[in-house]
Amino acid sequence: MRVHFIAIGGSAMHNLAIALCKKGHKVTGSDDEIFDPAKSRLEKYGILPKTIGWDINNVSEDLDAVILGMHAKKDNPELIKAQEKGIKIYSYPEFLYEMSKEKTRIVIGGSHGKTSITAMILHVLNKLDIDTDYMVGAQLEGFEVMVKISEGSKYMVIEGDEYLTSPIDLRPKFHLYQPNIALISGIAWDHINVFPTFEIYVDQFRIFCQMIRENGSLIYCKEDEIVKKVSEESRNDIEKFPYSIIPHKIENGKTFVIWKKKEYPIEVFGKHNLMNLYGAMLVCARIGVRNEDFLREIGSFTGASKRLELVKKNKTVEIYKDFAHSPSKLKATVSALKEQYPDRKLIAVMELHTFSSLNAEFLLQYNGSMDMADEAVVYFNPHTIAHKGLTEITKDQVFEAFGRRDIKVFTESKDVVKEIKSHKWEDTNLLMMSSGNFDGIVFEDLADQLI
Repeated sequence: MRVHFIAIGGSAMHNLAIALCKKGHKVTGSDDEIFDPAKSRLEKYGILPKTIGWDINNVSEDLDAVILGMHAKKDNPELIKAQEKGIKIYSYPEFLYEMSKEKTRIVIGGSHGKTSITAMILHVLNKLDIDTDYMVGAQLEGFEVMVKISEGSKYMVIEGDEYLTSPIDLRPKFHLYQPNIALISGIAWDHINVFPTFEIYVDQFRIFCQMIRENGSLIYCKEDEIVKKVSEESRNDIEKFPYSIIPHKIENGKTFVIWKKKEYPIEVFGKHNLMNLYGAMLVCARIGVRNEDFLREIGSFTGASKRLELVKKNKTVEIYKDFAHSPSKLKATVSALKEQYPDRKLIAVMELHTFSSLNAEFLLQYNGSMDMADEAVVYFNPHTIAHKGLTEITKDQVFEAFGRRDIKVFTESKDVVKEIKSHKWEDTNLLMMSSGNFDGIVFEDLADQLI
């Protein structure tokens, strides 16, 4: 096939482009901005656009398909030309479905945990030599790309994002996949620029349940009351499997899963990960993987990129980075580290970076989310707020929103670094949380300076 990607620089888009290139298809692409790691990875495979920007000459009648990314706009000149020429236009969720129509589709949905659960499933299937196609939202150890499409695989595992599909298709992505096996990990209001009320957001998960194929399966976290309600009220013609925190113990900073009186050591930790693990195990069981085999192989899983990822440690200090940015993710991640190392001081630092987190109304959702940390720091950049076209928020608003009187709020990243360096780094853990990078803080360099 000859396929052209409009907005090829996106995380999922560039991985899909590479996956098709690796299959031998002719791939071209365009974008008005491309940053690393997408830039260097596209260059490696010879499909980095020669120029930045949109060019109608990229769209010709000999194209078999155009794949449209969410970063593009409805009035994109390449999109308009493709529409005028009658070229088949896919969003990447539509294309993934098209490539997996004859497979058993496993779709992992939820406001949080979906990347980790998808990664756990893929790790175990890979260890057990069970061939599967996939799409996951983070780089995984042992996997070259985040997307795989093949003819021979019986299964396709998909991380089911609830954000919009494309500028010309405003359905959430996970509504397009029609899963045979679905999982919902949690529901906590997010993407308020698209779903202005919590009820509208919850409705997207109700629709997701309706999209499960006849005689399919729904695996859901019963610890989340909203998930439980949505799942139990969904169709009766699908099998339903609830899960919670898998039995476990923690000894000397090490977590062990306890199953049928046997102990299985694991690298990941925290209640949220113990729930994620249980959900992943139930998914694998639906395609014939024995629980004992799953637990044996999951022991070598160290986590998806930026999900409680260890940056550096010594005997008394561990430094982690995490993608956490929403209130529920923040609370789960902070609690996980404190419960794993109760005798160590925990300094938690987070950046308000997403559209939702920088919204004055949504800020109130963060109340209590960092209470488990011994010291809490919040950073935001006023220029980011202006760039997103949002109403200005103040340091006082942020201070009040988090609900603890000792929280420190900064608007300069150099002040964040100064605050971190002011501590004595012994018997202390550091947790840096953001979907951004604190405007250029290199976590690895900072870790080197601290320990």
